[in-house]
Amino acid sequence: MTRSSGILLPVSALPGKYGIGCFSKEAYAFVDFLEAAGQKLWQILPLGQTSYGDSPYQSFSTFAGNPYFISLEALIEEGVLTEKECDGADFGSDATSIDYGKMYEARYVVLRKAFERSHVEKDADYVKFCEENSFWLDDYALYMAVKADHDAKCWSEWEDDIRLRKPGAMERYREKLAKDIAFYQYLQYQFSRQWGQLKDYANAKGIQIVGDLPIYVAFDSSDAWANPKLFQFDEDCKPIAVAGCPPDGFSATGQLWGNPLYDWQAHKRAGYEWWIKRMETCYKLYDIIRIDHFRGFDSYYAIPADAPTAESGAWEDGPGYELFEAIEKQLGKLNIIVEDLGFITDSVRELVARTGWPNMKVLEFAFDSRDDAGVNDYIPYVYNKNCVVYTGTHDNETLYGWLDSISKDDRRMVETYLDEKGADRKRLVHSLVALAMSSVADRCVIPMQDYLCLGNEARMNEPSTLGKNWKWRMRAGMATDALAKEIYEMSVVYGRTRRKKSNRKQSATADKE
Repeated sequence: MTRSSGILLPVSALPGKYGIGCFSKEAYAFVDFLEAAGQKLWQILPLGQTSYGDSPYQSFSTFAGNPYFISLEALIEEGVLTEKECDGADFGSDATSIDYGKMYEARYVVLRKAFERSHVEKDADYVKFCEENSFWLDDYALYMAVKADHDAKCWSEWEDDIRLRKPGAMERYREKLAKDIAFYQYLQYQFSRQWGQLKDYANAKGIQIVGDLPIYVAFDSSDAWANPKLFQFDEDCKPIAVAGCPPDGFSATGQLWGNPLYDWQAHKRAGYEWWIKRMETCYKLYDIIRIDHFRGFDSYYAIPADAPTAESGAWEDGPGYELFEAIEKQLGKLNIIVEDLGFITDSVRELVARTGWPNMKVLEFAFDSRDDAGVNDYIPYVYNKNCVVYTGTHDNETLYGWLDSISKDDRRMVETYLDEKGADRKRLVHSLVALAMSSVADRCVIPMQDYLCLGNEARMNEPSTLGKNWKWRMRAGMATDALAKEIYEMSVVYGRTRRKKSNRKQSATADKE
């Protein structure tokens, strides 16, 4: 594989008008920035519609896109919205932080106006989109419409007839909420259209999109409501056990995610059809898929549904290689990145090795002075080529913030490894980025915050906390030409991109002078 590099920046974190990053001109400008910087990868977070807690890993549907990412400017150009209507809505006033409360209150009101004026039912492309995606879109649109009709309550709180999908109730709500159902279908059509155009633009410039696939779906989702037999539910469609992870460095009591667990035997009996469709849909959205919490396919942590913390959970066997064998048989060779962070067993390592997919190496995990041997899986000199190196992920502190929070012994270890004793934080951030770029790993992905040398005010997520995550946005003007040139030169030096011919000619001319 040719060496390459890229940048991790969620769509939500892009600058721009109207409260959140979206598929607007700023997204296209960021693609131009990536091209100028010699980058071949743009890694993003899940594109799904966020629910309570605002996490992209808790979505109302694993198949649906987030309507917040629909560019209002594009709808203005279509003539279904006016600039005055969009400017007059309150999406929040802080350009560096997303106000999800205001987004929820204002965005759908504006989008509804666009739908009412669109006459989309006459659009042949819309009709085709609805037909081709009916296997998930019909349930999703009905789910969202019924949810809105029930004051946004989770499906577990609906009346039994619709909660349990009785045929009479399903038909009654389809008729009663026909207009609302069409609205949610329209939103998905617009999302698909706009994202497809942006992805095509990136691909034309040689940039691949690395998408993020959460292993689990949310309980409050059309996935769980429409497919109860595929999850560990009792006869009343209530969870028996839920997902999470045991106590670790992130949390002393473990992480209680609350996602429903799969009934893997039911998936196996169905030939893994649901998973095949899920992966097929993902490959329409992304070029490369990073599977979050990959170890859950080897064994997963099951927590009793009524447990207050994750401490009482137990490990259960997952589907293993058989699942991916079934998917590849239908879809062909998969382009996957394995997220294998955390407590990893030999059986997980064997599964990763059997797939042949690259796994992740995170530099922030490499410098632990408590390790007597001074060696762990994340220190660069133990890497093989078939991996992806990161300075940090969306769950980590920024490098600048991390260097301020680690122990003196760990900081000393970083400085010694880099031969940067006494260096200030900004210098160490630059050196750690260079360390990742210079490593033997085939791919290198750096969070944009680390290139910008930002502190923990720019951290995306702190696991096991609520209320402060997923909000950060890059300020307009931060992705400068000078920064692109700096990243480009580093990428050339470390063999992750080729020097452009025009630049080589200019350099030769400069040398003669």
